[in-house]
Amino acid sequence: MAYFAQLDENNYVIQVIVLSNETVGEPDLTYPATEVMGQAFIMGTLKLTGVWLQCSYNGNFRGCYPGAGYSYDPVSDVFLPPAQPEPES
Repeated sequence: MAYFAQLDENNYVIQVIVLSNETVGEPDLTYPATEVMGQAFIMGTLKLTGVWLQCSYNGNFRGCYPGAGYSYDPVSDVFLPPAQPEPES
């Protein structure tokens, strides 16, 4: 399975969707080529707009697997979990 995170204008994850391996060209292609194939499918076939980035369920690339509320750091090219509140003393 190939996972894609949709980002809002502030680089926060809105949702994550799953595409089949065949849709992104696996096993013939690997990341990052699979990202291009997935983005084309999402925009062309699914007609979804916005920024979509491939993410790894196993954390093999782009840091951790994101969920809604995670953020994306474009400088480091990683997803980051939501900030945890400081414990009260």
